[in-house]
Amino acid sequence: MPSVLHEVVIDLFRQRPQLAAELLELVLDNPLPEFDHARLESGDFPDIDPTEYRADSVVVLATGTTPVLAVVVEVQLQPDSDKSWSWPVYLTTLRARLHCLTILLVLCPNERTANYCRKPITVAPEFTLRPVVLSPKDVPIVTEPEVATDNPELAVLSAIAHRNHPERNAILTTLATSVFPAPRGEMYIDLVAAILPKAARHFLESLMTTGTYEYKSEFARRYFSQGEAKVLLRILAQRGFEVSEALEARIKACTDVDQFDNWVDRSLTANHIDEIFPK
Repeated sequence: MPSVLHEVVIDLFRQRPQLAAELLELVLDNPLPEFDHARLESGDFPDIDPTEYRADSVVVLATGTTPVLAVVVEVQLQPDSDKSWSWPVYLTTLRARLHCLTILLVLCPNERTANYCRKPITVAPEFTLRPVVLSPKDVPIVTEPEVATDNPELAVLSAIAHRNHPERNAILTTLATSVFPAPRGEMYIDLVAAILPKAARHFLESLMTTGTYEYKSEFARRYFSQGEAKVLLRILAQRGFEVSEALEARIKACTDVDQFDNWVDRSLTANHIDEIFPK
């Protein structure tokens, strides 16, 4: 199961394919080919072998119906040596399918993973793949309302990338005031809230409502509950508590932020599972 962070970032490209081009322009020395629109492309790369090759997302920059650049977008949360074998497959298969240039864009949550992913991949003599890698420091800090209004997806990515940054509250304030009123604004607030640290999430909630913020979109409800449930169940297992099937189902069905926080807090000190989940 992909993590919440992984799915949240990929969803931004589904909503705004042009985001791939906008991020590439931040880090590439040479300009992108001229294009008039960006669209999603299938990320499946079938092989005659049973091995499954599937990219996180593929964005095609095109002029009219003619592709000029295909971007394979990968969200890589930690180093993975297998990617040096699968990433070249993505690019060469996509190049053959679309008859255009291809590029690999990798988004990483920290410098350690980014440095690992920046290593050139030797495919064959005179054939080296050099991924274009973005870490949080490459993502703009969006605190200007006009920027967030024009590009809500970049504002969301900024809030995700800089969720531990000293300017976090300013970033979240801009997100709440400029992105929330926009189309898909509720969903974007949901996506950010689902992966924020506890203190930051409560700050965002205070900007949105006087009560407990409830997720509006099915996407956020599903992935928030899955992520929180996985953490809580792991803590319970490490503490040696026996979890019944009924209790596990109750935990996985919960979408209440404060309830999860209370359960986690209790699970760290409780001597009996009934202290965490009173009957």
